[in-house]
Amino acid sequence: MQGQRVRLTALDEGHVDGWLAAADADEVFRHLSHGRPADRGGAAEQVGAAMAAPTRLAFAQLDAQSGEFLGSTSYYEVDPVNRSLAIGYTWLAQRAQRTGINREAKLLLLTRAFDALGAVRVVWHTDERNLQSRTAIAALGATAEGLLRKHRLRRDGSWRTSVQFSMTDDDWPAVRALLVAR
Repeated sequence: MQGQRVRLTALDEGHVDGWLAAADADEVFRHLSHGRPADRGGAAEQVGAAMAAPTRLAFAQLDAQSGEFLGSTSYYEVDPVNRSLAIGYTWLAQRAQRTGINREAKLLLLTRAFDALGAVRVVWHTDERNLQSRTAIAALGATAEGLLRKHRLRRDGSWRTSVQFSMTDDDWPAVRALLVAR
C-alpha cells in the first residue's frame, strides 16, 4: 500500500536491521507487549514473532521516498464471517511521530479494510494508560466503545485494561473525507 509519506509492505526478515534502527526510544515501547530490542537478535526475535502469529498480518511502515523503516503496524483478529478486523501492534520511531505518517498509514489500512476487503467493522485496542495512542485513535474518527477489563497481560505481570475503539462502514465515508482532507 503506497501513500505520499508512507509505504506499507508485508513485514519480513529483511526488516530486522531497520526494526532495530527505528527502535530509537524506550518510550515508544512503554505500552507495548514487547520492549525495545537491545540488539539485532532481539529485533530478529520480535520480527519473527510478528510474522509467525497466525491471526496477525504485520506490515513494515517505510518512508515512501527513502524506503527507511519507520515502524510496524498490523491487522489482527480478522473475522471473515462477521467482516471485521482489528488494527494494532502499531509503533513508530520517535522521530516519525507527529509527522502525519501514522494518519496516512491508517488511511491506507482503513481503505483496504473497507473498500477492498469488505469490512463492516474495524476495531482498535489500547492500554487505558496510553493517552497518546487513545488521542491518535480518536483523531482518526474512531468511537470509544468502552473498557475491556483485564484484557491483556502486561510485560510486568500486571493486567491491562484496554480501551476499545471502533469504526464501521457507515462511519467510513465521512472519516475517509476527513483523513484525505488532512
